[in-house]
Amino acid sequence: MQGHSPNQQQRSVLYQTLAEILNSKEPLYRLANQIPWEEFEREFSGLYSDHGCPAKPIRLMVGLHILKWLYDRGDETVVADWVQNPYWQYFCGEREFQWKFPVEPSDLVHFRKRIGEHGVEKILQVSVKLHGKRAQEATVVIDTTVQEKDITFPTDAKLHRKVIERCWGIAEAEEVLLRQSYRRTVKHLVRTQGQRLTQRNAQLIRGARRKLRTIGGRLVRELRRKLMPEAQEAYQEQLALYDRVLAQQREDKDKIYSLHEPQVYCISKGKEHKPYEFGSKVSLAMTKNSGIIVGVANMKKNVYDGGTLRAVLRSCKRLCGTLPQLALTDKGFRGQKTVYWTKIVTPGKPGKDRSATEKARYRSWFRRRAAIEPLIGHVKHDFRLGRNYLSGNIGDIMNLMLAAAAWNFKKLLRKLRFIFLQIVWWWKIGLYGYKNVATFRRAIC
Repeated sequence: MQGHSPNQQQRSVLYQTLAEILNSKEPLYRLANQIPWEEFEREFSGLYSDHGCPAKPIRLMVGLHILKWLYDRGDETVVADWVQNPYWQYFCGEREFQWKFPVEPSDLVHFRKRIGEHGVEKILQVSVKLHGKRAQEATVVIDTTVQEKDITFPTDAKLHRKVIERCWGIAEAEEVLLRQSYRRTVKHLVRTQGQRLTQRNAQLIRGARRKLRTIGGRLVRELRRKLMPEAQEAYQEQLALYDRVLAQQREDKDKIYSLHEPQVYCISKGKEHKPYEFGSKVSLAMTKNSGIIVGVANMKKNVYDGGTLRAVLRSCKRLCGTLPQLALTDKGFRGQKTVYWTKIVTPGKPGKDRSATEKARYRSWFRRRAAIEPLIGHVKHDFRLGRNYLSGNIGDIMNLMLAAAAWNFKKLLRKLRFIFLQIVWWWKIGLYGYKNVATFRRAIC
């Protein structure tokens, strides 16, 4: 059952409202009044039934998700900080200051599952629409990056040890008596293969790795023999995954790098400090002049950069309503000239038939194209795109969209703060006669 918004509840006569005690010029306060919360109410109200215990208000849940990605918090920490910050409470629609947790951290997980990919895209769409005409530019800049998953660096020994430990868990849960558990042997082998790689220890390390693979295969085969038919059907997918891990070789394609995130693949972007990254490739499109993210795409396979253009341009169409006329890319998108009536421009050798004016235009385009590189760095470092903690393919696209929405909301906060400082600037210029920006900055700091 859908919950009621705090604004629809009766006001208490004992306490002042947050609107009366907070600074109305604070950017977050003003942003809360600009977001069309009624759109989320209309979009998500159909996902609730007409009976049962009332759920938490939609504005509260959407606001918590925006604040989580905007200020780089986890599910537990965003709930704890919400209690301490009255501006966060006003942003989420509370009328009066609250002294207790609004929700359990697990409620955020349930809400993400409820709204799904379409609901998260609605949050991103609203963050784009709030920028108005600045988000309707005809030229966009597109680039790709890697969204790393929250997994450890994969090695054969780690994966084989995890297979063995999971086989122990299945045997204990189903009360299967193993012929031999190999617990002491596995402990010794793990310690051996973790030794420093020297010429003297190389043979022992290789032998320990082979032995771990052998023990894992023995346990999987024994479980297949001894499990009841109902249990075999329940664990069929898990055992098939363990067989793939134990059988894969170094040169194989579509390898498994994580047991709890099997869809992760290995990506090499040519970084000296990080040759290989394990996650998914994502593509972002930003407007050329205003720097607003107007399109995102998460790829399930490691395609080359040009193969992401169709997906990211479809996202631009859904979020903005129109396709861009021109897309500026780097050399990784070579081979693409036109996609969905959008002209793709990549850097190359200047042609002899180009005029001086055309050369200058291309030069200015690709100087501006470089602006997407720091944008990606900020989104990864400040808005949780650098490491994804949400599970599955649906978690990849949700984390990407919410990170992009957080970037757009952050730009709105900067804009609101700049407008306020601009008003103060003109007021101080008229009152005190400041003549330049440097004098004004020293005066207001």
